[in-house]
Amino acid sequence: MRILALDASTEWCSVALGDERGFEERTEEAGQRHSELLLPMIESLLSNARTSLPLLDGIAFGAGPGSFTGLRIACGVAQGLALGARLRLVGIGTLAAMAEAARRRHGANRVIAAIDARMREVYVAAYEYQDERWRERIAPMVVRSETAPLPPGAGWLAAGRGFSAYPALRSRFAAAISGVDADIVPSAAAIGALALPRFAAGESMPARDAAPVYVRRRVAVTVAERAAGAVL
Repeated sequence: MRILALDASTEWCSVALGDERGFEERTEEAGQRHSELLLPMIESLLSNARTSLPLLDGIAFGAGPGSFTGLRIACGVAQGLALGARLRLVGIGTLAAMAEAARRRHGANRVIAAIDARMREVYVAAYEYQDERWRERIAPMVVRSETAPLPPGAGWLAAGRGFSAYPALRSRFAAAISGVDADIVPSAAAIGALALPRFAAGESMPARDAAPVYVRRRVAVTVAERAAGAVL
């Protein structure tokens, strides 16, 4: 089974093409240029592999949480490509993809993943690798760094830029973590690796049903809501 994977949930733009034997990946720091970079990167990857979308078995995308704009871009591009090539989709949680990236880089089997959510908050989740699959120990959520829930036990690897953006988050998990790698992002190769068994299990969806997973539902309150004391 050969699939395309893509992610635009952070400041990095990432695409990958591969199967059970591994993925070829292209990654570029995009800033706000995901919409400019994503399609040319995909076209280059397909051309280099001498293949085309209709010859693939599916498309995986980073579903969230992460940048609202980036998530919409990734989901929209995945939907458009899938519709044109009559392919099915799998959306992969970006924090779970960070756990997989940490396992591939460090051999970690306990990972706390955190992304800067802005507004003095982080997207955070914890995963433990058992029986060749990731098990969710803390579900993805958006919280202030000083109130993040603690995972059970110790020996966790802290992964992601949430830990460099908010030193209080690292302090919060100090007793639980054994190391920090703030450079880990939800790479397309990790998304692809997590998507393959879901495609094989028949858990894919038609393009029309794909949607981002924002976790945070709103990014602002109205003037009237603020005057009434509403907060996010």
